[in-house]
Amino acid sequence: MGRGLLIRWVSNVVALYVAAWLLSGVTYGDQWWMLLVAAAVFTVVNAWVKPVVALLSIPFIVVTLGVFYFLINVLMLYVTDWVVPEFEIRTFWWGVLAAIIVSVVNGILHPLLPDSEPRRRPPERR
Repeated sequence: MGRGLLIRWVSNVVALYVAAWLLSGVTYGDQWWMLLVAAAVFTVVNAWVKPVVALLSIPFIVVTLGVFYFLINVLMLYVTDWVVPEFEIRTFWWGVLAAIIVSVVNGILHPLLPDSEPRRRPPERR
């Protein structure tokens, strides 16, 4: 579990950096280490809060054919904005664009990073 969170954290550091670099409406302040803190909070929020919110939102996700799940991603960025004072998303639309960028960057990085759990070998036959 710890290794998986660390791998997701590294991926989120890169994803949030790219979002802040591309979008003027997303910033992590003047200090680079605030990006590391924001990514840590975002990783924890995605690991523990997002599954609960998604579970409670299943009817909305089904009715909107998955669009509401994307809005949950935007909400998780706003929770990070609320918890980390230096991390700022200026408007809802900057949040939408940031969620798209974070999703794309994480989608690109996921196959490049090591698996969060080591693969188990099947038992040997005798």
